[in-house]
Amino acid sequence: MLAEAREFKPDWIIGCSDTWAGWLAYRLARRLGCSLAIDAYDNFESYMPLNFPLHMMWRRAVAAADVVTAAGPQLAKRLQRARSSLRRKVDVLQMTADPAFVPLDKTESRNRLNLPLHRPLLGYSGAWTRSRGSASILEAFARLRRALPDAGLVLTGKPPAEAISAEGVIALGYLPDNDMPHVVNAMDLSCVMLANTAFGRFSYPAKLYESMACRIPVVASATEPVAWILNEDRRFLAPVGDTEKYAEKMQQNLVLGRPEYPAQPSWSVLAENYSQLFANTR
Repeated sequence: MLAEAREFKPDWIIGCSDTWAGWLAYRLARRLGCSLAIDAYDNFESYMPLNFPLHMMWRRAVAAADVVTAAGPQLAKRLQRARSSLRRKVDVLQMTADPAFVPLDKTESRNRLNLPLHRPLLGYSGAWTRSRGSASILEAFARLRRALPDAGLVLTGKPPAEAISAEGVIALGYLPDNDMPHVVNAMDLSCVMLANTAFGRFSYPAKLYESMACRIPVVASATEPVAWILNEDRRFLAPVGDTEKYAEKMQQNLVLGRPEYPAQPSWSVLAENYSQLFANTR
């Protein structure tokens, strides 16, 4: 990698995706004598919470970088601690949905995925971990089914056995990427569940942005980042960890239709903003 980079002679090295990538980008940029950018879309330190030496390496990379971007203001504030002795600030470069996520016909999407056409369907996608509070979605859904016994919860990926076997759950497993916009559009409601953890307090869920782009109603745990994404619209927010309130919001929002959400920037606009940050460091 080092030999290839020396031959290529990059102006910038960009570290993203996790803590290790940030540290390796820092080491590579130092060896090549080029500029360094670090981008964080999660609190990467929460991925390996007990690896304190790696956390210090990550913070050193953040402190040294010429440009540091974060997916939202809460994460930017956290990263700024590593740069407190510098005048350079952490910039917010928000996430946005893949351009493939646009409103599609619900009936066509359900037919494509062999989903029932006339049942209220709720969707949940993502990893099942304590840091995300994933298990709480089952409790909230069970509460909802007391009022709407024909409701279905559609899951993708690899949820645990107790989720797949729960009454009313439809498990689709792993799907091709080009099916995911249809998964979102097949739903009457998208569920975004987070917990009050080192991960959850700094998470900006891609699935939330995708649901918003498709104009599907959501119920989302009211963490600070999620409330920021939704512009504090209380229609879509449920208290973190409160499955009773979450179930109430589920029932209310199933009948919202296609709501309007705060506008999202396009990939090209974000790329221009990112490019301008690089230009401003020269």
